[in-house]
Amino acid sequence: MIIKKLSLYNFKNHSEKKFEFSPQINCFVGNNGAGKTNILDALHYLSVGKSFLGNTDLNNIKREEDFFTIDAEILNEDSQDIIKISQPKEAKKIIKKNDKSYDRLADHIGYLPSVMISPYDSNLISDSGESRRKFLDSMISQTDSEYLFDLIQYQKTVQQRNALLKYFAKNRTWDKDSLEIYDAPITKFGTSIFEKRRNFVEKLGPIVQNFYRIISGGKEAVSVYYQSDLRESFDSAQPDKAFQQLLKESLERDRMLTYTSKGIHKDDLIFEMDHVLIKKIGSQGQQKSFLISLKLAQMSLIKELTKKTPILLLDDIFDKLDDTRVSQLIELVNQESFGQIFITDTHRERTESVVKKINEESIIFEV
Repeated sequence: MIIKKLSLYNFKNHSEKKFEFSPQINCFVGNNGAGKTNILDALHYLSVGKSFLGNTDLNNIKREEDFFTIDAEILNEDSQDIIKISQPKEAKKIIKKNDKSYDRLADHIGYLPSVMISPYDSNLISDSGESRRKFLDSMISQTDSEYLFDLIQYQKTVQQRNALLKYFAKNRTWDKDSLEIYDAPITKFGTSIFEKRRNFVEKLGPIVQNFYRIISGGKEAVSVYYQSDLRESFDSAQPDKAFQQLLKESLERDRMLTYTSKGIHKDDLIFEMDHVLIKKIGSQGQQKSFLISLKLAQMSLIKELTKKTPILLLDDIFDKLDDTRVSQLIELVNQESFGQIFITDTHRERTESVVKKINEESIIFEV
């Protein structure tokens, strides 16, 4: 998949910007605050329909404007498509492919897979499990068209169950039968999500280990482990019934807490080095090497599962990594044939030096 052209209108700090890209390497250089990362965020929107920075859609409309629009011309093996994303202030976001709106966002996810490597990746190690769940969900959604639909249905059902638990507590009442209505959909969607997460992480882990050995020289052993309330339950031959039993066993606890305390919404990814949490013993350099390995593994696995080469978005990493890690990353990019690459940097000379090491066609844009 190749992004041939990109047009931005009222997106963040850009009133109007148009680009025609190289099929290989594209660099955006300029001072801090010029809007380089915002361009990568627009490319991220094309891929997954939302900001990688976590901003709400309305917050991405340029100040004092009424809408933003992102237009792109996408080339794939057998067609040329126009993707258009528009967000008016007073209406819902619309994503169109060749002037036809998607019925649901899940139908677009996976069309243009992408991987972002940015300074914000450190949050995957330091933050709570929620950020790692979102990262895992984002990865799987790009490889499985039904995964996002199941996830949305699961989350809606858990929210409804939690609202009923809070209602019971507020009104000092209790109706077990009403609450059990939610067990079937939670079990149905949760079982599917769990199995897909478990299978994906089983494939991801060895790839992360391999990339980390290359980057670090094999000095430490790293691992990625999927932690879930359901792991022991799913050793059962009937996982649906095991999940329902888990909900029943936690019912009194849920009643006291007024929320659903067990389920796949509590899952986490555990990152370890030599069998200890990497955030506890890993140096800053080791953690950066791990994160690069994780993202490169993400890219490799998406490529394997979808038969599509994701676009690679590199945000300001040359300012955050030492020369050794930059060289290792560039060497891996060369070896893996990662496809179309987008890079931001504050120094044109440094960017040109880096790009020369990659034997591909490149364009540098001043922002």
